[in-house]
Amino acid sequence: MTSAHLTFVVCAAPLAERAGDLAAAMVRAGWQVSVAVTPTGAAWVDDHAVRRATGRSVAVNYRRPDEPRRGPRPAAVVACPLTFNTLNKLAAGISDTYALGVLNEALAAGTAIVAVPMVSDRLWPHPALGPNVDRLTAAGVTFIDPQTGQPGARPVRSGTGQKVAEAFDPAWLVPYVGRASAA
Repeated sequence: MTSAHLTFVVCAAPLAERAGDLAAAMVRAGWQVSVAVTPTGAAWVDDHAVRRATGRSVAVNYRRPDEPRRGPRPAAVVACPLTFNTLNKLAAGISDTYALGVLNEALAAGTAIVAVPMVSDRLWPHPALGPNVDRLTAAGVTFIDPQTGQPGARPVRSGTGQKVAEAFDPAWLVPYVGRASAA
């Protein structure tokens, strides 16, 4: 029996450096995992670590017409880390990167999305952010605090991103996404 498919969407923030660890945690939970990275986030991600964990390279760009599909539609999507830019584009329905295309398609299809926003306290007061978090929450996105693993979207104190990334426990994601056998 094949396990359910999960796609990780990774954006450009310190937690992106842990993409291999995060993917490995989901593989241990029984998921078949692929990783979609924003173009800016690609510089933060160790493709070798992701390949070791998942057996697949990261996907940054949309596939060419002559390339085969990348796999089945995911049963769940985890956006970790989710940046200010990608969060706001998702709420607006913008799909100008492959990673946003994955997120928008999942949102439209009602696929479970778990998001771990890494937004600094400097950007948190921006007038677009609060309404967009509310809009995505109402659409079914589950937000997880990267500092505690608890439900909710909260700012990260500017300058502490690396410490937050180091302290993040990939196992925090499993209760929100579930095990593949339950999907």
